[in-house]
Amino acid sequence: MSSARHPAVPLLACAAFLGASPALSQSAVTLDQISVTSPTPVQPVRPVTVATPALPTGILPVATDTFSPVTVVTGEQIARDQPRTLGDALFDRPGISGTTYAPGAASRPIIRGLDNARVRIQENGIANGGVSDLGEDHTVPVNPLVADRIEVIRGPATLRYGSGAIGGVVSADNNRVPTFIPANGVQGQVTTGYSTVDNGRLGAATVDAGGDGIAVHADGFKTAADNYAIPGGIQRNSYNESQGGAFGISAIGDRGFAGISFSHYDAVYAIPGDVSADARTRLTPNQDRVVSRGEYRPEDGPIEVIRYWAGYSVYKHNEVGIGGDGIEGIQATFKNREAEARVEFQHVPVFTALGKLTGALGFQSDRRVINTALESFLPKTESRANAVYLFEELELRPGTRLQAAGRYEVDRVSGTAAIFPENFLPENGAEPFQFARTRRFAPKSVSLGALQDLPFDFVASLTGSYVERGPSGYELFSQGPHDATATFEIGNPNLKRERARTIEASIRRAVGPLRLDATGYYTRYTGFIYRNYTGLFCDDDFASCGTGTENRQIVYQQQNATFYGAEIIGQYDILPIGDGFAGVEGQFDFVRAQFDDGTNVPRIPPYRVGGGVYVRADGWFARVNLLHAFDHRSIAPFETPTAGYDDLRAEVSYTKPLDPKLYGASSVTLGVQGRNLLDADIRNSASFKKDEILLPGRNVRLFLTARF
Repeated sequence: MSSARHPAVPLLACAAFLGASPALSQSAVTLDQISVTSPTPVQPVRPVTVATPALPTGILPVATDTFSPVTVVTGEQIARDQPRTLGDALFDRPGISGTTYAPGAASRPIIRGLDNARVRIQENGIANGGVSDLGEDHTVPVNPLVADRIEVIRGPATLRYGSGAIGGVVSADNNRVPTFIPANGVQGQVTTGYSTVDNGRLGAATVDAGGDGIAVHADGFKTAADNYAIPGGIQRNSYNESQGGAFGISAIGDRGFAGISFSHYDAVYAIPGDVSADARTRLTPNQDRVVSRGEYRPEDGPIEVIRYWAGYSVYKHNEVGIGGDGIEGIQATFKNREAEARVEFQHVPVFTALGKLTGALGFQSDRRVINTALESFLPKTESRANAVYLFEELELRPGTRLQAAGRYEVDRVSGTAAIFPENFLPENGAEPFQFARTRRFAPKSVSLGALQDLPFDFVASLTGSYVERGPSGYELFSQGPHDATATFEIGNPNLKRERARTIEASIRRAVGPLRLDATGYYTRYTGFIYRNYTGLFCDDDFASCGTGTENRQIVYQQQNATFYGAEIIGQYDILPIGDGFAGVEGQFDFVRAQFDDGTNVPRIPPYRVGGGVYVRADGWFARVNLLHAFDHRSIAPFETPTAGYDDLRAEVSYTKPLDPKLYGASSVTLGVQGRNLLDADIRNSASFKKDEILLPGRNVRLFLTARF
């Protein structure tokens, strides 16, 4: 870590944390604790006919009833930030970064230095169905503008979703399958905004309505942006556009609900960077998706609740640009058809001599078929997985809970394997030998956790887990050029299971003047699968490797590795103002990742520290915040160091309650938000493109949201 300047504000925030007193805790406004549903299938049994109440503007949401830490981005925060990708929505949260391959269009979340096959991205409990895990240039077909909130789950809770979530789960939740009937029969939200850095325009609307046991939902969004500005110029070939929407309907009764939704996503976006910009490379993703979910609560018997999720999606994108022949056209095509279903049975509480036992048994099944054409690095692959999992929670006494969870999965991956020379150089110009191959894996995972209430509303947790993951189709069978990423990717059909042993401890507080979420973790990987730069370059075929110039050669390999890090974020209300407070906030996060041979794991985010001041009172919210990223010099072979940066951010907004009968809306929020106000050169050390592109320069964004 470099000796770069530390901002003063996080130190003030930490001092405030240490100085928090019980007296202040008693005098503060009581806040509703946030409730999350993604981390565990063991949920309170409650009616589903009311919407979840929102936290006040600017309040740090902290989930204290979970065994693993959960990062929550509320719908109110989404409406103010107006992110166009999940990576944008989460980039500055502790422990989370993004690939930023095409800022504003293709930026997939990175959790604790892990991404792609180790991070599951889902919407309403079902995998998103795109191909963003195959390449950083591929967008996630989920638009945050229509999400009610985003949850990021780490640690043992990921056992609920599969071995592909070994690094974490990013869950975008909305009401596309309606789960409640609005109290007044109809409710909704309309939001729009404009950003100066890219002439960005966007609009989104959601409507929920219902009565007599039937609920309906509709939403739509459209975004567009030109090439964005960077300090001293314009980032060529960085424009983007997207649009889409959904319709859903549910039957809701006293004992539960069942519903279905259809959604469509369509976009076009360009890939910035030297070669991509010269070739005018752009991608054209589109997706159709059907999702159904429901819940039934029997009147009696051993089962308290039955819940199900099911989804099917069809995805396709073309990669368009100028090819090696100098002619512009489609250079590659990716298609993905994916189906997934999950059902959970939550049993009634069992009162034992030790305490109350609650739990749930779940079953999950999914099938995925990827087809590619033209200059694609991946032949057709088919993946199937079936799993059973069990979560049990024991309340020893009020304030003390234990959790045990286990998962057994059976995976099958079929594709076309290729045998390459050990030095990955062609022999006599021959192409590698290809043959059909099927690999089978049976990953097993277990976890144990403890959750303990502490004085002054603090909650502590300690968890340990052992998780296995079978390699994905592209890690096994990749064998060719990827035009948009300028890489030549070589898989290893003999990869073994990856195993991770993790211990994690956290302390959290959600109520009172001090809100805090702090976690430390240590993970030991056996057989960690990673993409290794060989230092060679190829053109469009293997025969050119070693003499080509267009594509960096990347090989999937395995090696033991150790990851450890910490994530801390907090707010402290210092001074009462009107009906609210002025306060300070601070955050810090880092991840350190090394192989057993002493080399560093590639593309790891930098250490970051930040903080600022805020005021929320009488409908106003104002904030000034600085996030500092340190120089990143713990680099892998063939990587280059990345300079640190300072991202100064500010925001002012005002929310006005309205009379719906008079104005047709219940409230309106108008605000302005600034990012990178110092117009700093910002490069993301976790991005393949960080030596070729800068992230957007100074940006001022106007936003308007009306709720009814």
